[in-house]
Amino acid sequence: MLIGRKREQQELQDILESKQSEFVVVFGRRRVGKTYLIREFFHNDFTFYHTGMANEDGKNQLTAFNYSLNQYGKKKYTKAKTWFDAFCQLREMLENTATNGKKVVFIDEMPWLDTPKSGFISALEFFWNAYASTQKDIILIVCGSASSWIANKLLNNHGGLHNRVTRQIYLNQFTLKECEQFYSASGIELNRYQIAESYMIFGGIPYYLSLLKKQFGLSQNVDLLCFNNNGKLVNEFDNLYASLFRNHENHIAVISALSKKTKGLTRQEIIDTTKISEGGNLTKVLKELEISGFIRKYRSFGKKERNVLYQLMDFFTLFYYNFMENSSNDENFWTNFSENARHRAWSGYAFEQVCLAHVRQIKQKLSIAGVVSNISSWKYNDSDDGVQIDLVIDRADNVINLCEMKYANALFEIDKDYDENLRNKKAVFRTKTKTNKALHVTMLTTYGVKHNAYWGNIQSEIMLDDLFQ
Repeated sequence: MLIGRKREQQELQDILESKQSEFVVVFGRRRVGKTYLIREFFHNDFTFYHTGMANEDGKNQLTAFNYSLNQYGKKKYTKAKTWFDAFCQLREMLENTATNGKKVVFIDEMPWLDTPKSGFISALEFFWNAYASTQKDIILIVCGSASSWIANKLLNNHGGLHNRVTRQIYLNQFTLKECEQFYSASGIELNRYQIAESYMIFGGIPYYLSLLKKQFGLSQNVDLLCFNNNGKLVNEFDNLYASLFRNHENHIAVISALSKKTKGLTRQEIIDTTKISEGGNLTKVLKELEISGFIRKYRSFGKKERNVLYQLMDFFTLFYYNFMENSSNDENFWTNFSENARHRAWSGYAFEQVCLAHVRQIKQKLSIAGVVSNISSWKYNDSDDGVQIDLVIDRADNVINLCEMKYANALFEIDKDYDENLRNKKAVFRTKTKTNKALHVTMLTTYGVKHNAYWGNIQSEIMLDDLFQ
């Protein structure tokens, strides 16, 4: 059963009805459900299916490929010595396969097949250019979690595969609404506040959500998965990065640095913190982390490209560094963890990230879904007037929304001090940016803003329920 993924399913349906052969690349973060989407959509009905194996050499990869050929083909093939020969065998198999519709070839975890000096990419290039692209009935779907490999070797290939990919499907994590649908289909009873908290811990990663047991509450599930000695996510952090990036030590160093500076770091600040050299290696690491969906690069309002900040945006990684990395052996840690400064700091920032992951829903609530707008943040450092605005929506209709995000377990109340704080932020923003646009203060909260004497000083409010649309 597929939850959500409406746009992706429509794209796959269009591919199925296409009048030409299609080279389809499906990519996204590990555990986001890429393989599940393809298997479910095509009902596991493939003309040929193969998956690469992690940390295996070229010889074993070819052995496994031969096994798949013999499983799907009508004849037995001898093991190929090279990838060129293996793809020639695949071509022969497809030519001898009769079908009324498209021949769907699904190669999963393709990055693992491209071992050093294997010639895999050249062989794939020849297979597509010399055969598959000349047909009208072949759908070649390749998939992989190593998004940087996908980008460098396929999407941005400057050799024989340049511009050969006909379709790209980037699979995002679930939205809050899709998480709600997933939990409902799984018989897991959580209210929307709890679903938001689960999002702050696991993100919208289907595999993580699938591990929750319906007989337990959210806190119990978190303990069982993250703090129990045999918890299925206890070693997930190490496995996650090691499986995606070769020589992943620098990736971890960058992630670790960003976990300690939630508002983000500039490139130079990352260099100063991690001691990674200014050279191309850092550029490669940042690009790979960004493509894989672990960090985001964003521009502060009014700043140029060279002033961009990098920010950690992976929910599970953030939760790991805050609570799992140096946790005690308490298997009931999360159930017994009471709200304190540490919890408030994490939950406040994590809720901001939840909001940033649902900008489309925010714009919809503000009735500006069709208005062209730029999304950014803004920070001004001054000993007297230091100001940070984490979400700025700069609209083409001459309005800027300055969004304040507050995580609370009840109605949020704007008191006199906070009202003065909002007024100050608004005034400093106008003075320093010199904008002439109308400035609207928008409050994003869990249960809304109490309608007291200061409520009228904001222009709009958005509640957690609105993010579920």
